[in-house]
Amino acid sequence: MALETDSEGQGEWGSPLFYEAVAQFDRVAGIMNLDDNIHERMRAPQRALVVTFPFRRDEYETVDTVFGYRVQHLHTMGPTKGGIRYAADVNLGEVAALAMLMTWKCAIVGLPFGGAKGGVRVEPTELSRAETQRLTRRYTMEIINFIGPDKDIPAPDMGTDEQVMAWLMDTYSTHVGHTEPAVVTGKPPSIGGSVARREATGRGLMSLLPSVASHLSLPVEGSRVAVQGFGNVGQYAALAAQQMGCKVVAVSDVSGALYNEDGIDVADLMRYVVENKVVTDYRDADKLDPAELLTLDCEFLVPAAVGGVLNAGNAEQVKARAVLEGANGPTTGAADEVFRENGVFLVPDVLANAGGVTVSYFEWVQDLQNYFWSEAEIVARLREIMNRAFSEVLDTAIREKTDMRTAALIKGIRRVTEAKLARGVYP
Repeated sequence: MALETDSEGQGEWGSPLFYEAVAQFDRVAGIMNLDDNIHERMRAPQRALVVTFPFRRDEYETVDTVFGYRVQHLHTMGPTKGGIRYAADVNLGEVAALAMLMTWKCAIVGLPFGGAKGGVRVEPTELSRAETQRLTRRYTMEIINFIGPDKDIPAPDMGTDEQVMAWLMDTYSTHVGHTEPAVVTGKPPSIGGSVARREATGRGLMSLLPSVASHLSLPVEGSRVAVQGFGNVGQYAALAAQQMGCKVVAVSDVSGALYNEDGIDVADLMRYVVENKVVTDYRDADKLDPAELLTLDCEFLVPAAVGGVLNAGNAEQVKARAVLEGANGPTTGAADEVFRENGVFLVPDVLANAGGVTVSYFEWVQDLQNYFWSEAEIVARLREIMNRAFSEVLDTAIREKTDMRTAALIKGIRRVTEAKLARGVYP
């Protein structure tokens, strides 16, 4: 039976996040007077795979049927690139939206990739290590003809890590008959992973803070930073902010939030989280309502957890001078409008958190060449690419008299459009 579609032909991908991504694209396409044919072609993914497969629990009598997804938004620019997430609520629409955003992200920072995303609908915190390995290897087999170093290169995302990528690479390599490290990025350095990949998103995000501070005539030293989310991105963003002289006054995770007006010792908190798993009850900070973190009086707010946390309900109360989006889609369209009216300077996710895919690109190149770079080289190249992209987007924003999200998307969509027009239509 054919998939049900709505009047605009987008029913296959139906989810709030996908409609938000398409609405965002439509708005910018209208501003650009984008060619109707190009506009229509980029509103939906080029390829999408939905799989179901049996997954055996540690109790061998229990076999669950699990849904998995892999979506490739665009092949015009080269192979596709994007993470794989394990989450209880992941769906085709969410994965399609994130694949679209990854296309713009890669184009904005100048990487030779189209966007992709994958997911498995499962609660990762309820899985044992053995269950996670079996799940990963079976999911890999379900998508094995869809991925490859010259086709589609997965990476870690929410609910996955470098160990999951190692299992994915090993499964793929076993079935193609040779070791293929370039099939995934974000894996351990011992099997071809790149140094500095784990902290790349947070470090790349914070590499923009001095440029943002300069644009807003703010000092870096002593600036107050609030970080919502203390996972991989939030931890390394907070650590980088502290190392450059900022005061990290608040952090939060799923367990709650912490506040210290004199600044939290981020390295010490990271050690605490390794031992205790969550930030709750950390001794050198006061407890804070997690919702209040988003509206604290500070210079820089970093939403680095989940989507939609800055919305019509709280945007008017945001006091930060700048928002640097570490998460994917933390700000809704309604909040964007409020920030534009209130003068909150926002660095959008498609630019701000592009450090992860940039160092993933470095890893892919190193694997293909079998030649590996030093950490100093990687950090320097990351900083150069991120700040060049920021300068170009800021120039576009000033020239077009628009906000940074719109400017970033104009830059990314324009690059993809030029490539599509150059390649033409086959046949």
